[in-house]
Parts: sequence; structure tokens; C-alpha cells
Amino acid sequence: MRTHSPENERIKRAYFTYLKEARRLSEPSIDASAAAISRFEAYTNYRDFKSFHIQKAVGFKRKLAEQINRRTGQRLSKQTLCATLSALRAFFHWLAGQSGYRSRLTYADADYFNLSDKETRIAKASSEKVVPTVEQVLHVLSCMPTLAEIDLRNRALIAFTLLTGARDGAIVSLKLKHLDIAEGKLVQDAREVKTKFSKSFTTWFFPVPPEVRQVVAEWVAFLEKHKLFGLTDPLFPATRVELDEHHAFRAVGLSRAHWSNATPVRTIFKKAFERAGLPYANPHSFRKTLGQLGQEVCRTPAEFKAWSQNLGHEEVMTTFSSYGQVPDARQRDLIRGLARKPEGAMKNERLVSELLRVLETSKYGD
Repeated sequence: MRTHSPENERIKRAYFTYLKEARRLSEPSIDASAAAISRFEAYTNYRDFKSFHIQKAVGFKRKLAEQINRRTGQRLSKQTLCATLSALRAFFHWLAGQSGYRSRLTYADADYFNLSDKETRIAKASSEKVVPTVEQVLHVLSCMPTLAEIDLRNRALIAFTLLTGARDGAIVSLKLKHLDIAEGKLVQDAREVKTKFSKSFTTWFFPVPPEVRQVVAEWVAFLEKHKLFGLTDPLFPATRVELDEHHAFRAVGLSRAHWSNATPVRTIFKKAFERAGLPYANPHSFRKTLGQLGQEVCRTPAEFKAWSQNLGHEEVMTTFSSYGQVPDARQRDLIRGLARKPEGAMKNERLVSELLRVLETSKYGD
């Protein structure tokens, strides 16, 4: 039974280089594309891509729709189908323009890797995700232990995420020198910090309750005074493990090394929310918390533009569309509140006009 095609491997390597160097995609995105292509290859018994026929795409879609998710025991979700087929459509569209494939493939062939309009709408339908309120995060912090140095790190990690809105991938690569407690800012230098799209920017502490900042300040003081950490040491060091008398690994404190990935961060969040009796909210959900907070506290377009930049967004609409969705309960209250407002108070024309001006400036420049 064939397990690979040498010719396919060569062209795939070229495609992944294209995704990384030309499209500037992240490693996880490239890995997802590679997984989708491997799925299709397995279905065709690793036949050369040059032998592609549209019936193979049709058959693969049918087979994919019948596959069972081993974890859930259910058929693959429409989101999984959409993501897999989108990756294959992009690959075969690129492939049709490559030397040696132009006479075998057309750009239209790639369009056979698609879902129906109805299935696509289902796949892209948004469901209300768990977005913690600031009050819930404070409750989580109050429930976390503070006895061991690992406990202090974990508590500071959650407080820091709310204070700065930093992504978990960036958090694990931060050093003490990137944080300035006195100035109230975090410098996310892409030369050393794993920021999205390798973009450098400065985040000023968000206006959350002062006890959140205090937790982070106490953590930094602990690292500097008790652990004797320097500016180049990690802000959130990995756990140091050793073998016990039974030759089993156990946590014994903090190391001076960074975590290799963000998985431990998500584990800490999961345990903290479970301990507090709340639904699990992942680190990224805190950015949505801040997006919703911005809607409440920002009074002018300029203020929301600054809020958006603080999250690392170049465009205000990114913050609106990604993090600004109004929760169902809040949507209900706002709509009911509008019905009670006197005529003429339904719209602030000056604010809307100013918002449009800022958005136009942000998009096209002065």
C-alpha cells in the first residue's frame, strides 16, 4: 500500500514555502493546510496530483462528509469540512499555475472543492462563545491559591492577560524587560516576542480594576527580589520538574526557561475557571472581554481607535467585527432600552459622523 508520492512531496514542499514566504502564514495555518492535503492524498491512494479529475474532488467531499470524529463519535462538523475543502481549493488553484501542471489542471478544477451555499452558511454561523466578564475574572483570581510560587505565577498570568489583552503565544515568550509597571505598558517587540503577523506594538494597561494591576506588580516584585530574575529572564517562567523517590516527575518550583508553547497557559486557565465554578474561558476570550469593555467605556471614535490599537489591531473594524459582538442578553437590553428613548435620541449624528471620518482616515490615510 502506497504511503506517499515523491512527486507530490516535492510540489507540496514548494507550496508550503509559498505559504510561509509569500503569503506569510503562520506555522499552525501551514500545518492545517498540510493535514487537509494529506487527507485528500490518502483518499486517492497517493496518486500523483497530475492525475487529478473533478470526480476525485466530488468523491472526496462525499467521503469526508461520512467520516466520524473519533473524539465525539459524530460526523465531522460543517466547520471541519469547510476548513478542509477551503485548504484544498487554495492548493489546487495554486497548483494549476505551476510548471508541469498547467496542461493537467485548470483553475476551475479547484472550485469543485466546495460546500453548498447552505452548508457554508452553517459552517460559518457564529455561536455565542464563553466570554467572561471583568467581574467573573476577579472572582477567578479571588479563588486561586497563593501559597506556592507556582500559584503566584498562575494567578499573575490570568491577571496579566486581562490587564494587557496579550495573546497566549506572545505571553509565553515575554521577558521581564518587555513590561514596565511604572509606566503601565507592555512592549511587544516582534524581534523577541511571538506576536501575530510578527508585528511590534505597545500596549498600555487597560482600565480594569486596580487589584488586577496589583497582582501583576506583586508578581514582578517577587521575581526580581526573591527569585533574583533579570531583565532577560521570562516574565512567566516554565515549571521546574524533578524525579521524586518513586521516579515520577513532580513540580518543584519555577525554572528560568520559557514555556515552549502556550498549552500550559490554557491548562492554567481551565483549572482556574473550574476551581471558581465557572465555564472555561480560554486566554483569547479575554480579548473579547476587553473588546466589549471598550464598547462601554469609549465615548468617541478616537478613544475606540486607541483601544483598538492597544489590542494590536491596525483597523478599528477588526476590533468591531472580531471582538465587538454584543452578547445576546446585552443585545436584548439595548434594543428594549432604545424603545424607551424619546424620539430624537435614537441617533447621535455627530458621533456617527466622527466615527465615519476616523474609519475613512484609518483605511485610506489623510
